Amino acid sequence: MSSPRIIAGKAKGRRLKSVPGNTTRPITDRTKESLFNIIGSDIIDSSLLDLFAGTGSVGIEALSRDASHVCFIDNNRKAIKTIRSNLEITGFSIPRESPKIEVLQNDAFTYLKNIKGRNYDFIYVAPPQYKDMWIKALTLIDQNPEIMANICWVIVQIHPIEYCPIELKNLQLFDKRKYGSTVLDFYEYVREES
Repeated sequence: MSSPRIIAGKAKGRRLKSVPGNTTRPITDRTKESLFNIIGSDIIDSSLLDLFAGTGSVGIEALSRDASHVCFIDNNRKAIKTIRSNLEITGFSIPRESPKIEVLQNDAFTYLKNIKGRNYDFIYVAPPQYKDMWIKALTLIDQNPEIMANICWVIVQIHPIEYCPIELKNLQLFDKRKYGSTVLDFYEYVREES
């Protein structure tokens, strides 16, 4: 598989490094292009949480398309090193303390349980396959609506055989797209006005 590239925006055409080994499941360029075609111009000035970030391809694509804030979370040291390198390759290398970009080596579930003072317009969930980790992550997000903006999309990347319906209180599945051996499930949260 060739290395992922940035599809559009400020870093269009730049090739990203892959995480050494086989611990990550990179999104294909075709799937990523479709994802951002669906999101459209809503990515501009938005905040995105890239969980299980791997190469950082989704979050960097968001930055390239003018997202205002991206937080990359991965517990793999090699992935974090790759994300930082890919930020440099694409021209988004910045001081460690930045309001625009956060790169955190952290367990995604611990992060979701303890996050305070920030919410996101988009949350991208792409954990290792066949371990039901997407269910645990989606359930934690659903149980913590304060981490979601007033209108938030949570997008889950899984293999088709991994899908199963789950009971959610705050999130509603509104779209499902299949690209070869990848499925993107789109969930929406809309905060009710009080």
